[in-house]
Amino acid sequence: MRSGSIKFLIFIIFILAAFISVRALGLEQYLDQDRLRGWIDNFGGWGPIVYILIYIMGTGLMLPGLPITVAGGILFGPLWGTVYVMIGATLGASLAFLIARYLGRDWVEAKMKGGRLKELDKKVEEQGWKIVAFTRLIPLFPFNILNYAFGLTNIKFSHYALATFIFIAPAVVPFVIFSSSILDVFKGKISKEFIVGLALVVIVSLIPFIYKKIKAGSK
Repeated sequence: MRSGSIKFLIFIIFILAAFISVRALGLEQYLDQDRLRGWIDNFGGWGPIVYILIYIMGTGLMLPGLPITVAGGILFGPLWGTVYVMIGATLGASLAFLIARYLGRDWVEAKMKGGRLKELDKKVEEQGWKIVAFTRLIPLFPFNILNYAFGLTNIKFSHYALATFIFIAPAVVPFVIFSSSILDVFKGKISKEFIVGLALVVIVSLIPFIYKKIKAGSK
C-alpha cells in the first residue's frame, strides 16, 4: 500500500475515532469553533507563530503531520489554516533538509534502504527541482523521510524550498478545508465545506493509485 493510501486510511480512522469518542462522552457542547479560535486569539499575534513552530518541530522530528494539519484547519479556518500549514510544513521540511545536508548523512542513508537514495540522487541530477515537485504532488514516498533524503542530493536549497512550498498546496488545501468544518460534523451538521473538502481529500488520496495504473499501462 502506497503512502498516499496509507495517509488517507489513517485520516479516516482518526476522524471516525474522534467522532465516536465525542458522541460517547457527550462532548459536543465543547466543540465550539469560535471558542477554540478565541483561545488561540489569547496568544495575540503569537498564535500563528506558536502553531507554525509546533509544525516545524513536528516535521523535523518526523511526527505525523496529519493531526497538526487538522488542528490548523479547525483553529484558523480554510484560508489562514492553509497558509500557516504550508509555511510550517515548508520550514519544517527545510530544517530537515539542512540537518541532513550538514549533519546526518549516515542516519538518512540507513533510512533510505535498497539503493533508493542513489535512485533519488540520480533523478535529482537529471530533473532538478522537478523531482521535488513530482514527489510532493504524487506522494509515493513518505514526506518526512524525503525531507532528509533531498538534503543529501545536489539540489539547491532555494529550489527545494520553493518547489516544496508550491507543490504541497494540492495536498494541504483539501485536508485543511475538510478539517475547518469537522467540528460541525461532530455536532450533527453537514456543511458544503465538509462535502467539498471530503471530495478533494478522496481525489488527492487516489492520485498515487491512478499514477501507478497509468505508469503500468504505458509499459
